[in-house]
Amino acid sequence: MSGPGPGLAGPVGQGSAPAPGWYPDPDGAAELVRWWNGVTWSDVTTPAGPGVSVGRPFEAPPVQAPSSSWDSWESPEPARPRRSPLLLGLGGFLLVLVLVLAGLLVRGSGPAPEPAGQAPLTEAAPAPGREFPPGTVRIIDEAAGISYPFLGDGWLEWDRGVQLETVAVAGQYFVTQDDLPGAGEVFIAQCTSGPLVPSYGWSGPDTLQSTATAVADSVRTRYYPEPNERTVRRDEAVTVDGAPAWLVEFDLTWDAEGYDASGERAALLLVDVGRPALALLYLSIPNTHAELYGAIDRVLADVQVL
Repeated sequence: MSGPGPGLAGPVGQGSAPAPGWYPDPDGAAELVRWWNGVTWSDVTTPAGPGVSVGRPFEAPPVQAPSSSWDSWESPEPARPRRSPLLLGLGGFLLVLVLVLAGLLVRGSGPAPEPAGQAPLTEAAPAPGREFPPGTVRIIDEAAGISYPFLGDGWLEWDRGVQLETVAVAGQYFVTQDDLPGAGEVFIAQCTSGPLVPSYGWSGPDTLQSTATAVADSVRTRYYPEPNERTVRRDEAVTVDGAPAWLVEFDLTWDAEGYDASGERAALLLVDVGRPALALLYLSIPNTHAELYGAIDRVLADVQVL
């Protein structure tokens, strides 16, 4: 087991929030650690092992609701002025008078028509499930026929050449380890796309699942240390912007000397965009950056067909 995580040089004081990092799972799951984001526990867990620095157990302090947040667009309600009893009484009398007159008018004229041209009320905050705010920069992959969100600061535009699964590549990545043993290569997190090469058996909608399986098996042997173990999280037909698609998502684990990561979460989405080649979206995050696992679901939920 590793030493204390970053920022935990001594015991955690009561009421203080530990630094973000990996800590023993407070739910008691054996051999698992859970990501603490500095405020609360996330839903991201990973096996404890090489490349995962684990802090000491602690009791999470109570979370105080912030006075404002990015997803709240409402202004604080202004303080209400105090009113005298005389004004309150006069206001009550006028209110009763208005209600009586309104009742007479409604009784004489029947149901009041709906106001014409009145815009419906909408929520100021983002709707539930909408992960990316309006105006988010999108990666437009004209060759593949899809687009998806750019993940922001720290992610770089793809400049590492063509990958073997696609005839062209668009997307984003960042380097997670630049000194891999042996070949002098780097380890990366990526979110890339392109038109699938024709060698994976795609011949129409009936082969969508088998093609996705072939691609998943291919990347497992090409890009990850062996031996490794795979745990499939999802292997299912989905719909992307009205188009048929197949999603394979899995966790890989390994024990390889010289690698900072001991595993990775990856997802491959194949979309039938109505062209000769399927569109492939490939997402992968090493467990050294497992706090970013949520980005996989966020991107998958916001893919559009051009």
